[in-house]
Amino acid sequence: MAFSSLRSTSFSSMLNKLRLCQRSISAKASSSPKDKDKERLMFDSERETADLTSGISRPLSDILKELNKKVPDSLIKFRHEPNGFSIKYIPWHIVNRIMNLHAPEWSGEVRSITYSSDGKSVSVVYRVTIYGTDAEIYRESTGTASVDDPGYGDPVQKAEGMAFRRACARFGLGLHLYHEDMS
Repeated sequence: MAFSSLRSTSFSSMLNKLRLCQRSISAKASSSPKDKDKERLMFDSERETADLTSGISRPLSDILKELNKKVPDSLIKFRHEPNGFSIKYIPWHIVNRIMNLHAPEWSGEVRSITYSSDGKSVSVVYRVTIYGTDAEIYRESTGTASVDDPGYGDPVQKAEGMAFRRACARFGLGLHLYHEDMS
């Protein structure tokens, strides 16, 4: 939390200094119509800056509320398993974009990579941390991939993608896909 607070505090103090400079410049301007137009443009610019930065840091409850919304069907993919089952999933790059949109101050890290004793599979533990204005929270999950899987990418990459998606699901992102299978 301290690092997140430090970032948002320094950014907000910088933004406040910018606003004070703009106001002092506009206060020094004369009252001619051209100067009034300049002043109006400065305040419009200030409003635009505030609009652009208003969603960067938000309370954790607001971020979690957004992440728990249903993901549009157009973003969901199907994978057909060798046993005949179809599995719905959200590709890791889509999950990444959703996280960037709703929780722009998130971070992720691989915590461990472990190969099975027989060397046939690899497991990855991944941690996702979300930083809100009022708190930070993290979730970890695992992903496992077979070394012999003929699909695209190496086994560590696949296990990491799975662990990343599952860690994000622990915040509610795409969690509805798990509940659809039960009904």
